Amino acid sequence: VPYRAAWLRALLLEMERVANHLGDLGYLGSDVALSFGFMQFWRLKEDWLRLSTQLFGHRYLFDCILPGGVAVDIDVRGKSELQALCERIMGEVHVLKGIYDEHTGLQDRFTDTGIVKPELASRLGLTGLAGRASSQAWDARVQFPWKPYDQLDVNMAIQKSGDVLARAEVRFSEVFESLRLIRELLKHLPAGELRAPCTKAGTVCEGLGWVEGWRGPVIVAVRISEDGTLDRVHPHDPSWQNWPVLEVGVLGNIVPDFPLINKSFNLSYSGPDL
Repeated sequence: VPYRAAWLRALLLEMERVANHLGDLGYLGSDVALSFGFMQFWRLKEDWLRLSTQLFGHRYLFDCILPGGVAVDIDVRGKSELQALCERIMGEVHVLKGIYDEHTGLQDRFTDTGIVKPELASRLGLTGLAGRASSQAWDARVQFPWKPYDQLDVNMAIQKSGDVLARAEVRFSEVFESLRLIRELLKHLPAGELRAPCTKAGTVCEGLGWVEGWRGPVIVAVRISEDGTLDRVHPHDPSWQNWPVLEVGVLGNIVPDFPLINKSFNLSYSGPDL
């Protein structure tokens, strides 16, 4: 992958992380009857998605990644608009976090709800955002940084209590960190090609792709046959790994808290996040 393409891929990944965390923080407010929080976070998410469409052609950044690089680029004007939106959303999310922190009804519902203790999280392999809320200090951007993350010094968000509040706190921290990373990526975006040509392998070969998605690590294993076609493909989504832990996390909680606990994990119902 060309150098500029690697930086653009990271930019798109962090933009996806911001969009989904904003939506989830809104949903968490909705699940405790704080409709104000839902509306405010989804207003910000809509602003984010509209700029994504304007800059890259799709609200959810579909079809931007290609084998060997990316299909999109960003110009000077686009950089300026994205920087400005990052600044505005950073300020508004700080205000909204203060409201969430001071809202006694929300704090009462979030605290000690849907607890997954660190020992259990480790034993069952809880991963990604939910794992980091239960002291599982794993983030591919930190432990196994690929370009350009090896130059960005990512700050990993960790909480210990493993409840809904901890998962919300990790989301807030990751929103702030992703907004910081986006500004760094835009500031130091190198020149270069967007895509390297892909040649046929000529023989049977295998490869493994690993990226820290917004839910957690997304891993794709690929085997290519002699004629250059895909022989086997296995995508592994963090939701597959985390669903069994959510089943344990809801035990001992009241029935009305199930939607709240479920949303605090926000796992995929349909399969891979690809």
